[in-house]
Amino acid sequence: MGNYYCMIAGLPEIELSDTKPGFDIKELREQCDESLSARDAKLMQNYFYLRLDCINLVKLLKDPNADVNLWGNYSMEQYTDLMTSARELNFNVHRYPSFMSIFAREYPYNKDKEGYFPEDELTYQFLHYAITTCPNKFIREWHQLNLDITNILTALLARKQGWNVSDFIKGDGEVQDMIRENKTKDFDLSHEYDFVKQLMSIADENDPVRKEKMIDAFKWQWLDENTFFEPFSIESVFAYFCKLEMQYRWAKLDVETGKETFKQIIENLRGEARVPDEFKPAKVR
Repeated sequence: MGNYYCMIAGLPEIELSDTKPGFDIKELREQCDESLSARDAKLMQNYFYLRLDCINLVKLLKDPNADVNLWGNYSMEQYTDLMTSARELNFNVHRYPSFMSIFAREYPYNKDKEGYFPEDELTYQFLHYAITTCPNKFIREWHQLNLDITNILTALLARKQGWNVSDFIKGDGEVQDMIRENKTKDFDLSHEYDFVKQLMSIADENDPVRKEKMIDAFKWQWLDENTFFEPFSIESVFAYFCKLEMQYRWAKLDVETGKETFKQIIENLRGEARVPDEFKPAKVR
């Protein structure tokens, strides 16, 4: 893995509360691509940009004339090729990731089914792909975190509505098994996963917009904490892209209200976070 001191040192600092993004993702990619090693560039292609391709694929399957951001790996011609080849009798699942080709092939048969949400389904397929194939531990854990957050918040909502929780949980693993089997308030997850208590408080937020802001602030904090000791690594490059995407999404919020809301959320999260002993100020005697 490379050390990207010069590249990262040259990037502007960004905060979730910023009201104007310093880059768009395409511009940042153009700036960074030449600096990454072939191995690290492949990590970004397969486990960051490919998710953007998944978003575009759903949009184009719904509407071939949809307006999409070409920030991912594929051109419009490649999206068209993917969707066309998926309809062939002996379609080639090797030209593109197989989960995308299979999704495109099955979409016409699933799109009108009650309870079918194509965005959620392809997001899960991408997360499963990243968790099971990525050779980088940090990137795997990031995608696992996103899957766990989705499952936990979905389970809490389902329980609140009186629905069968198991019907809404995606994937297999320890978190999923505990959610499906445990009837306690936190599914008995707080003993094993420190972040669950924070998610429980987020789930209690009634304002859906504020709740989304709190989720992104939580993810931003996780990225900061898990790249703290490797500030110039591929992990930090990946984290910067993830942060920029979140910040870009919220940059159109009301300037003052949005900024103050994020500041308050982030300060609350920092207050709840556990600080390693070596970074705690010494007590004055």
